[in-house]
Amino acid sequence: MSEPRDYKTEAIVIKKTKLGEADRILTFYTPHLGKIQAVAKGVRQPKSKMSGHLELLTYSMVSFVRGKNLATVTGSQTINGFISLKNDLELTSYALYIIELLNQFTGEGIEDYPLFRMLLDVLDKLSTERNRELVLRYFEVQLLDNLGYRPQLKQCVSCHTQLKPVTNQFCPSAGGINCPSCARNGNFSYPLSINGLKIFRLLQDGNYNTIRRLKMTRELSIELERLIRTYIKYLLEKDIKSLTWLETLKRCA
Repeated sequence: MSEPRDYKTEAIVIKKTKLGEADRILTFYTPHLGKIQAVAKGVRQPKSKMSGHLELLTYSMVSFVRGKNLATVTGSQTINGFISLKNDLELTSYALYIIELLNQFTGEGIEDYPLFRMLLDVLDKLSTERNRELVLRYFEVQLLDNLGYRPQLKQCVSCHTQLKPVTNQFCPSAGGINCPSCARNGNFSYPLSINGLKIFRLLQDGNYNTIRRLKMTRELSIELERLIRTYIKYLLEKDIKSLTWLETLKRCA
């Protein structure tokens, strides 16, 4: 049985690209279709009725009609515009980093409802939680876990012994932690403190309501950020472009 020509789905706009003088190619993340692309015709015109419903970081109910190559957007109605994110430059930079990360790690047309819910949840948390860095670390670690890139944090990835409460070494290319002995003979790695490893494990296995009560020093926060971002860069084999703006705003804060 052929698929219907017209269809409708909830969707979050995660990327937009100019097409011609008035159109855009939009990338959406959806609950049951995964990541999809579609053309929004005339959406860049000042009088477009759909433009406000198809901005980045907008959660909408979107109607499509199938085409030979790309679908075409035929209608859209906002469910949540995440206005608080868009009205704060720092929050916008965090949110843009999140959707770029999601876009880089996901392929098209792969259904992942838990990931869709995670994206909605983290955008909501950015609007309400005070510790935005912790929200980012939680999303990064949970995204990696969801997509099959869960780092090994319980045992040494080389000798497979239980890690001791000492400063161990995180090795991106090995996908986890090396004990001090194995780190001497292994690939390039980064020191991970006792408390850093504890929080890394909590981010991986813990409930957010427990994690949100954590009080991290600035040094510990920087340590975890560096390790997780290094692992992400190793996996993607490139930088996340939106990080430049995010880091610039953080330095100016």
